[in-house]
Amino acid sequence: MSRLQIIRAEVDEILLNQPNVKIRRDGYVHLYGVSQNCAILAIKRGLDIELCTIIGLLHDIYTYKNEYDKNHALLGSIEAENLLKKLGLFTDEEIEIVKRAIRNHSNKKTQHDQYSELIKDADLLQNTLYRSVIELKNKDRLKKVFRNFGIRMKLKRMKITKE
Repeated sequence: MSRLQIIRAEVDEILLNQPNVKIRRDGYVHLYGVSQNCAILAIKRGLDIELCTIIGLLHDIYTYKNEYDKNHALLGSIEAENLLKKLGLFTDEEIEIVKRAIRNHSNKKTQHDQYSELIKDADLLQNTLYRSVIELKNKDRLKKVFRNFGIRMKLKRMKITKE
């Protein structure tokens, strides 16, 4: 079994143990959607595809394991680090890349390393495409992501709805 398959099995186990069915469903949709976006962006940006896909799978793992917490990025980075160390399949450098990217992913206004920027973009793209809602505070970042794929569009104000 590949490292990616092992991480998917770990994520599935965490989600299957989430008693709240809505949170469990949202976890599958969001984590796997962001993970796919990470893979596509990694190809486009010349980054490690496997590592980026894993970052996407783990970036909100704390949220879906323990329900939302305002410090979910920091707590998620710790959760991911513990999981990766437990598995013993990743180098210290790979664990640090994953940990740092997850820790930084909620801070979309500050520029970080290329793996942190990738997860920010993949997360924003998933939230936008799945909910069909443009986060106005991040519209400039979203425009850059679309331009990354040669898509030019005007982002109009949309009504923000809470789910």
